[in-house]
Amino acid sequence: MTLSEPATLNSEVESLVRNDPHQRLDEIASHVESDLNAVNEEIFSRLESDVALINQMGSYIIGGGGKRLRPVTVLLTSRALGYEGDDHITLAAVIEFIHTATLLHDDVVDSSNLRRGMATANDVWGNEAAVLVGDFLYSRSFEMMVEVNNMRVMEIMAETTNAIATGEVMQLLNCNDPETTEAQYLKTIHRKTARLFESAARISAVIAGQSRETEDAVGRYGQHLGTAFQMIDDLLDYHSDSEETGKNIGDDLAEGKATLPLIQAMKEGSSDQRSLISGAIEFGKLEEIDQIIEIIESTGAFAYTSRRAEEQAARAKEALAAIPDSPYLQALLNLADFTVARSF
Repeated sequence: MTLSEPATLNSEVESLVRNDPHQRLDEIASHVESDLNAVNEEIFSRLESDVALINQMGSYIIGGGGKRLRPVTVLLTSRALGYEGDDHITLAAVIEFIHTATLLHDDVVDSSNLRRGMATANDVWGNEAAVLVGDFLYSRSFEMMVEVNNMRVMEIMAETTNAIATGEVMQLLNCNDPETTEAQYLKTIHRKTARLFESAARISAVIAGQSRETEDAVGRYGQHLGTAFQMIDDLLDYHSDSEETGKNIGDDLAEGKATLPLIQAMKEGSSDQRSLISGAIEFGKLEEIDQIIEIIESTGAFAYTSRRAEEQAARAKEALAAIPDSPYLQALLNLADFTVARSF
């Protein structure tokens, strides 16, 4: 399969995902169900603080749902590589804490008021509290990493948090800029989103005692998985039910984000269509959201974004070619399929 062609999903996977994506994700996670239960226990145990607000906000945001894709990536990759210890539980919780901290900070920067179908923490408690509790989660995650006592893990995660921060700044600089290119978009989402997926897989290889070659291979899996995930997230902002995604339709546009569906629509659209989308990005306008969605559809930008995500999912699966077959490996492959076929 060439990368210009869309990835071909396993027909059973595609049918299950499209008919009931929640069921399919549960099936994938069932391979590490006991580990995932342990991660959830670890998360809530580590959230405990003598400051009541931290307990309240931490439980609110962590307990508010979410797909737990990043922790599941740690657990499945660790098991696929033969790991039999307990550090993967701690590190899966670390990954979720870092992810949650970025959500808290993102929602403040973006002035968001809805996530996962609930009011955002900053909407409930205010921006100051949201930022500070996000800082708490970052610092708690590094305390937990110290306990694992693996310098390579610390090195990976230190570089990761730095990359995420720079990705957030890059996204901020690109906001309200209709001239944002696909290359700039890809560079931003690699740092902002894909890097944490990549690191989730890398640290799994490290604690499993695998070679750097294997670490790089599963790291590529995580990078492409995370890129596909973000592309589909950006597509769903214009092409899904807000009750399903837990977000307001058009949130990205209201925040002035030039994501791939808009970038491609402007590339393929007429001058009038480009002008309409450009103005909406520049001023964060939602007045013409229905017309913009029609333009994204008519120019093939929905299909293009989906195809680009499928290419990334195919690359993710190709990266695992040398990993021994097991139910955990199959679950990782299915996770890549789920990522591009999901509706939430």
